[in-house]
Amino acid sequence: MPEQTEWEAKAAKLLKAELERHGVTYDQLADMIGDKEVNIRNKLSRGKFSAAFLLQCPSVVGVGHLYL
Repeated sequence: MPEQTEWEAKAAKLLKAELERHGVTYDQLADMIGDKEVNIRNKLSRGKFSAAFLLQCPSVVGVGHLYL
């Protein structure tokens, strides 16, 4: 399996941090966006997901701004 690029790792880390900051589990996020927990876990562990997913996740947990 190919390793994550630097940007994939940063994107995954950013989303994971926001979920943790807001006390949202992968299971809760899956319910919020209509996905399965295993899919969320896989996307974040691989760091491979769409820009739409990157925008959708913080939006549903109430994050107004993402800071790099």
